[in-house]
Amino acid sequence: MTQTSDDNEELDAVIRRLEKEFGPRHSQGEEEPARPADTPELVGPPPPAQANVVPGPPRVRPQQPPAQATRALLVAIVLVYILSCVLSGSLFQPSLGALILLGAKENSLIAAGELWRLVGATFLHGNLIHIFFNAYALYALGPESERIYGTPRFLAIYFLAGVGGSVASYLFSPSPSVGASGAIFGLMGALGVFFYLNRRLFGEGGRMQVQSIVTIAVINLLIGFSSPGVIDNFGHLGGLAAGLIAGYALAPRIAIDREIYPPLILRRLPAWGWAVAAALGIALIALAVLLPGAA
Repeated sequence: MTQTSDDNEELDAVIRRLEKEFGPRHSQGEEEPARPADTPELVGPPPPAQANVVPGPPRVRPQQPPAQATRALLVAIVLVYILSCVLSGSLFQPSLGALILLGAKENSLIAAGELWRLVGATFLHGNLIHIFFNAYALYALGPESERIYGTPRFLAIYFLAGVGGSVASYLFSPSPSVGASGAIFGLMGALGVFFYLNRRLFGEGGRMQVQSIVTIAVINLLIGFSSPGVIDNFGHLGGLAAGLIAGYALAPRIAIDREIYPPLILRRLPAWGWAVAAALGIALIALAVLLPGAA
């Protein structure tokens, strides 16, 4: 997953470059934020001489919001892992009993009504290497995803993808499983959808990002299918599918408003996005309730 970190840094540079050129991003219908008193204006060329130039807000240096939800998820994953180690008496590999107790995906218990395990399993990890790679992947993908989608939509995508991975594993894999991999595959899918939808604005750089994300996802899936019984491939596929759907519904559509000077980057959010996300969540729970798990 090391390539993902480099990719996200490149994506971040693209967005910062656009904001520096055209001004900060705004959602459709949002009022222009007041410029902080201590924020200097960017020096730029004077507006072109034309008859009907509509003055716009001054250019300001954009500030990236902190990815607080990503940090909270990372802290929660680490704390739960420490708890599982304490219960197991082992730092390197928590026992199956401790993982089941804390919420691992176990088909018979989910069938008995413990649906909370569909979420609980995403906070658990099987060993130190497992949590290291998943935590690193979340650290690499999470901040960019959260800044692009906004914290509420980011959390919706993360948990829908996590539940999607757990449901797919429940339906097709009889083995107990744990891990945030389904949610992380969902973030990959959501990032890919965002850059695909806005590929005209981002140009060749956007197309390269889509290709890179697709390549990373395919490589990880191939690695998973080369290790049957060790890696929960159905969880990865379920998380990726849920992330693609939720990402499409909640992704901001970026456009440049050239009616004012300087032009602004606008974030247009689909009015039906949350309805689709809610329907996806209901459908996933219904699948777990109505269909039997793999035996």
